[in-house]
Amino acid sequence: MPEVTLRVDMMCEGCVGAVKRVLGKLEGVESFDVNLEEKKVVVRGSATPEAVLEKVAKTGKKTEFWS
Repeated sequence: MPEVTLRVDMMCEGCVGAVKRVLGKLEGVESFDVNLEEKKVVVRGSATPEAVLEKVAKTGKKTEFWS
């Protein structure tokens, strides 16, 4: 299953909740892991990397592909 890994500027559990909410509504997302300490989000499924990045960025958090 394809994975998309993002760096998201999350500061608290509220930020984590916002990211989880938008990913839960995104078509093509099978599962995801959100790590607040590493500011890392790993998304698995058929959603395109661009769609995942765009959706998470709508939370207002700085979002970029993990490099």
